[in-house]
Amino acid sequence: MNQPVPSRPARLALVGDRSPAVQAHARIPAVLEALDAGGAPLDPYWIATPDVDGAELARFDGIWLLPGSPYASAAGALTAVRVARTTAIPFLGTCGGFQHLVLEFARAVCGLDAAHGEDDPDAVDPLIRPLRCALVGQEQLVHPVAGTRAASVLGVAPRTERFFCSFGLDPAAESTLTAHGLVVSGRDETGEVRLVELPGHPFFVGALFQPELSSTRTWVHPLITAFVDAVRTRPAAGTMGTDAGLSRSAGGRQR
Repeated sequence: MNQPVPSRPARLALVGDRSPAVQAHARIPAVLEALDAGGAPLDPYWIATPDVDGAELARFDGIWLLPGSPYASAAGALTAVRVARTTAIPFLGTCGGFQHLVLEFARAVCGLDAAHGEDDPDAVDPLIRPLRCALVGQEQLVHPVAGTRAASVLGVAPRTERFFCSFGLDPAAESTLTAHGLVVSGRDETGEVRLVELPGHPFFVGALFQPELSSTRTWVHPLITAFVDAVRTRPAAGTMGTDAGLSRSAGGRQR
């Protein structure tokens, strides 16, 4: 059976406060180059967190909330998560994107008064709290959980992944999140959460690690590839958007 042909390039929102100081941001041009060489064309746009507009973001085919926390606008980052979650737009959150995926879900779906310890260091029992051992510039084994989307993409064997973070999910909150439908799809050697996903969504995955850091111009991490495959299906399925007044810059358009 023939696959549908995309009617236009898939529009990908790269949400984050673009900075040469963030290693993951510096890798994005290479990732985009490799993705362009491996499939239907993408039309990427950088959107800084203070510039996030929910109605505008809903016109995109995919949303990638990139590392770089604390964001200039935590509200903008949370809006990106909410729009993707509620409108079935494929979403990938990496590092800070993982943290804000969990934070938005805890507040909007679980009804928790959840805090991010980096933004609110005086918070009592923050949902996102300092890791017992910081993972800035570290590698760690991640164990995908069998039966999840992550395992279907990555396999179930332990994988060495690259991190650049100091904050993660409070283990005490895990049961509340999963009771409301969020699925843990990857853990570290001690059992702490490193991957989450939302079943029934076209693609809604958060990774505390940074798959950008292991991607090159000739090889893209399979989690990113699977996300972009989901993004590319929207134009092929006839889901249309608009340019929304965005202008082009190197490594993706910039608002």
